[in-house]
Amino acid sequence: MKFEPKRESSESIPRIRYQRDLPFQDIEVIVVDNGSSDPPTIEDLARPGLSVAVHRFCSPTVSPVAAMNFGLKQARGDIMAAMIDGARMASRGLVRAALAAVALHPRAVVASYNYHLGPKPQHESIKDGYTKAVEDALLASIDWPTGGGRLFEIACCGHCEGWPGPLIESNALFMRRDMWEELGYYETRFKSPGGGAANPDLFARACALPDAQLVKLIGEATFHQIHGGTIANMEKRDALKLLLLEYAKIRKRRLAPVEQPAWLYDSRTGTVTRQSGMK
Repeated sequence: MKFEPKRESSESIPRIRYQRDLPFQDIEVIVVDNGSSDPPTIEDLARPGLSVAVHRFCSPTVSPVAAMNFGLKQARGDIMAAMIDGARMASRGLVRAALAAVALHPRAVVASYNYHLGPKPQHESIKDGYTKAVEDALLASIDWPTGGGRLFEIACCGHCEGWPGPLIESNALFMRRDMWEELGYYETRFKSPGGGAANPDLFARACALPDAQLVKLIGEATFHQIHGGTIANMEKRDALKLLLLEYAKIRKRRLAPVEQPAWLYDSRTGTVTRQSGMK
């Protein structure tokens, strides 16, 4: 996804193993830049022992869909995950928890919840003076990145979402390769800025696959950073209108959260509970 953060020199970024308890030799990271004026480099992202590939998509557009599909098709592993939003941080145990959750069911659709850094969803908090400087101070207060497990302390749930209720999307979605291929990856007809409802559409289609089992993660999530982006920082009415109209045109129905009961996987205890219904 196109994302223009404030760049820091690679020497200033702590080279910790941010994701905990992972066999790096079994993990590959694929970064696809979709037209940033100052694209990331392999030197920015390299970590000892971790396989990292950086691609600059040759035909960038305002929608990240084509770039996402390109990146997914480069993956070699059996379990594949997608983060369509380049402005999101992950909690430190996200990948470990998701891999354990995928192992619970042969047709698992593993979803993390979506949080915004700050006291409110960012399209609201920026009206109250929430800025990058405020956000940087919040991150410093938890000693990020070392304190990445404390991101929940300085964040709130995304708009109209709240654990363990219905999700409209997941910004870190994990499935086995055959399910990604069965879906045909992201729907290429979503061409609006930021991809519009491409990510909610993918999530809904995944959950609707035959014998799919939705598994929601407890204790791990992704966290949106303020950056002046396409959807989160637009006026709510304008962003929703664009997103909903494109979705209705493509799918001939209204966009709605996924209401089906899920398994809840608690990464802190390794236990699974089953939702009997939704509130």
